[in-house]
Amino acid sequence: MASGEKFVDKLMHGTEKLKKVFGPADHGDMDAPVVHRHDASEDSSEEQLSHFEQETDSQGHHYAVRKEESAE
Repeated sequence: MASGEKFVDKLMHGTEKLKKVFGPADHGDMDAPVVHRHDASEDSSEEQLSHFEQETDSQGHHYAVRKEESAE
C-alpha cells in the first residue's frame, strides 16, 4: 500500500469513528438558499472598505485604491 493510500485509509477510519461518536453529518436542504446574517463587526468592516475600489493591473494583481471624495 502506498503512503497516499495509507493516509486515505487512516482518514476514512478516523471519520467512521467520529461518525459513531457524533452521528452522521447533517447536510440540510441542499436546494435552500444560503442566508448570511451580518453582525456589527462585519458591518463596520464593510463600511471601512466602502472607501476603497479594487483595481487590477495588466498582470492580474489586485490592489485597493482609495475612492476620491466627490466635491458636491
